[in-house]
Amino acid sequence: MEPSYVILTESSCDLTPELAAEADVEVLPLTFSMEGRTYPHYPDGRAMSLETFYEKMRAGVVSTTAAANMAELTEWMETYLRQGKDVLFLCFSSGLSSTRDTCAMAAAELAAQYPERRICTVDTLAASGGQGLLALLAGRRRLAGESLEQVCAFVEETKLHLAHWFTVDDLTYLKRGGRVSPTAAAVGTMLHIKPVLHVDDEGHLIPMEKVRGRRASLQALLDHMEKTALPEQETVLISHACCAEEAEELRRSVRERFSPREVLITPLGPIIGTHTGPGLMALFFLAEHR
Repeated sequence: MEPSYVILTESSCDLTPELAAEADVEVLPLTFSMEGRTYPHYPDGRAMSLETFYEKMRAGVVSTTAAANMAELTEWMETYLRQGKDVLFLCFSSGLSSTRDTCAMAAAELAAQYPERRICTVDTLAASGGQGLLALLAGRRRLAGESLEQVCAFVEETKLHLAHWFTVDDLTYLKRGGRVSPTAAAVGTMLHIKPVLHVDDEGHLIPMEKVRGRRASLQALLDHMEKTALPEQETVLISHACCAEEAEELRRSVRERFSPREVLITPLGPIIGTHTGPGLMALFFLAEHR
């Protein structure tokens, strides 16, 4: 029997079209702006390819992002409510975007208009592959027959066990976003210092350590996984920004050290890539704690 509810999330989840289709998750395109034009980011990159996006960034073009507005979120959810469907909305971290608060307000208004329908919004406190992995696991549970209440409870129980560890290759973009000071960025670049960051329990981006050199920074991601990962891993997800060969190398290392059932690789989209730049490598997995 077809499930009576849909799972919605935003394109900050960085799911590929294939993974979104596999989990039957609907993805709302958030927007980014470059050179005076605004583009929606669809999982298939139809408005602007990721290759073009990162080429422009390397050439010095500045990208900015914007949260979804009330009208967009209301229209999107109402499309399914009109069809007699309930809605589970897995929102981009409130620690990184205002979209979740706007989504909650839209849901409250729609609940009054559609009292017979159920609308559940969850602040995933996650981004990129963390948000994507939660959506993927939730979608699989929905397709296996779990109810909206069961899947919503699963996401709430799981989200603070979804670890995000990542590193960037160029400090320019973290400097632009105020994550590192201009002095620290200049010194770090000169000494080949690479930051290792994670997303904390409030959904904020937090620098955790600094290592020297790219290889050491990738090794640090694995070391953090070894310290906190749950003993049995169903799905591990790797996101990267134009460093596919390194992502494959990281996947081999994850398989050798942790033997998960599957290790997925997804490209980092422009919603997160705007703030991290090309060269990001991120590792997402279930852990004892974030």
